[in-house]
Amino acid sequence: MRVKLPSLTSGLEETSAKRGGGGLNLSVFRFPFSVFRFPFSVFRFPFESMNLDELYKARYVLNGIIRRTDLVQAPRLNPDADIYLKPENLQVTGSFKVRGACYKISQLSAEEKARGVIACSAGNHAQGVALGATHAGVKSLICLPEGAPISKVEATRRYGAEICLVPGVYDDAYQHALKLRDEHGYTFVHPFDDEKVIAGQGTIGLELLEQLPDVQSVIVPIGGGGLASGVAYAIKRLNPSVEVWGVQAAGAPSMYHSVADGHIMRLPNVSTVADGIAVKQPGELTYDLCHKHLDGIVTVTEDEICAAILAIIEQQKMVVEGAGAVSVAAAMFNKVPIAGKKTICILSGGNVDVTILNRVIHRGLVKSGRICKLTITLEDKPGQLVGVSQIISSMGGNVVKVNHERSDDSNRVTDCILQLQVETRNHEHVEAIRTALQEAGFSTQCQVY
Repeated sequence: MRVKLPSLTSGLEETSAKRGGGGLNLSVFRFPFSVFRFPFSVFRFPFESMNLDELYKARYVLNGIIRRTDLVQAPRLNPDADIYLKPENLQVTGSFKVRGACYKISQLSAEEKARGVIACSAGNHAQGVALGATHAGVKSLICLPEGAPISKVEATRRYGAEICLVPGVYDDAYQHALKLRDEHGYTFVHPFDDEKVIAGQGTIGLELLEQLPDVQSVIVPIGGGGLASGVAYAIKRLNPSVEVWGVQAAGAPSMYHSVADGHIMRLPNVSTVADGIAVKQPGELTYDLCHKHLDGIVTVTEDEICAAILAIIEQQKMVVEGAGAVSVAAAMFNKVPIAGKKTICILSGGNVDVTILNRVIHRGLVKSGRICKLTITLEDKPGQLVGVSQIISSMGGNVVKVNHERSDDSNRVTDCILQLQVETRNHEHVEAIRTALQEAGFSTQCQVY
C-alpha cells in the first residue's frame, strides 16, 4: 500500500518526488518464510542524529583508501530474479568493515589519537581498524575471540595492530576491550554501534543507488547491525521505494529477535559458520536504525549458507566467508520476495578460514543435492552389486564410496546392506536414481547427511 506522508515529513516527501521515488511503502508485520516485516517509520526522520551529509563526507574521506567495488551480475543464483552482487569481499582488507573503521579513526581528535585506539572484533573490523590506525599513524590494540580464524588474526597483525586473544566469542572480546580501555585510557572504536562507523558503512548504500539506479531490492547481512543500518538509512533517505532486507544466521539471530520483540535482546549463546556475524546482542543505534529502515529480517540455516558459498565459488569464481554469503543464501532459497525484481546482494566479506573450507563445500554439495547417501537392502547373492552399479551408472551417477554390511540384525538372514555415497547433479537427479533402483526391485533409502 502506498500512502501520502503527513506534513511532518514534507521535506522527505519533496526529496523523494525529485528523485522519482513517489510516496513511501509502509508495511505491516507478516510471517511467511520466518520473516519479520515491520513498518518503515519515516515519522522520526527529523529527529535522527544521522544525516546524509555525514555519509557524503565519509565517502570523500575514504576516497583513495578503499575500493569502489563494482556490481557483478549473477543470473544463475535465482532464475526468478535479476541478481547483482556487491563484492565487498574484494575490498581492501577483504571486508566492508574498513569503511567504517577508517572513517571513524579519521574523525578522532588529536588527543584521542595520541591515546591509541582499541577495538574488539570477530576479525574483519580488526583488520579495518589496524589499517586505518596505521594509515593515520596511530597505535592500535585489537581484542579478538580466541576462536577467530587464524587468517584474520595474522592479517590484523600484518596491518600493524597488537593482538589480544580473548576466550569466548565476540561479546566476550568486547567486554575485555572495554576493561582495557578503562584501565589504560585507549580510545575505543566500536565495530558497529557508532555514528561515524555507520556512516562509513553507509557509503555502500550511496554506491548501490549510483551503480544500479533502478534497483528494487537490497539484501544485507546483519551481525551487530552497522552495515544494515548504514545501507538502509542511505537508501531509504534517497529512494524509499527500494526494499532493504536484513539477513542473519539462524544460529545467531540477535537482531531478528530484538526487532520482533520490540526491544534489544541478548542471546545466551550463538553458533554459526558465519563467524563475522556471530553477535549475541545488537547495538542501541543499530537496533533503532534497523527497526526503522529495514523492510524485514530473515534467517538462513548453516546448510543454506554453505550452499551459497559453494554457488558463489562455482558460478561467480569468488570466495566469500559465511557472513558474506548470507545475503545470497536468502536470495537462493527465496527467503525474501524478490521474484521479478532487480536485487543486489551484498557480499560483506571474503576472509574465510581455509581450514574449514572443505567442510563448508561438502555441506554445500549435500544441500544442493550434489552428494547423497543411498542405503540399499540386497539379497546376499552374486550379481546384486553389479545390478545396482549398472543402474546408477546408466542414470549418470558416480559412486565415490562403498560400504557392504552383512551383520545387521534388523534384516532377514539372507539380506545384506549396501551403503553408497554418490555424486549427483541435483535433488531431482537423486530422486530419479532412487526411483530407478526401486523399480528394479532394490529397497532403497536416500539420506542427506
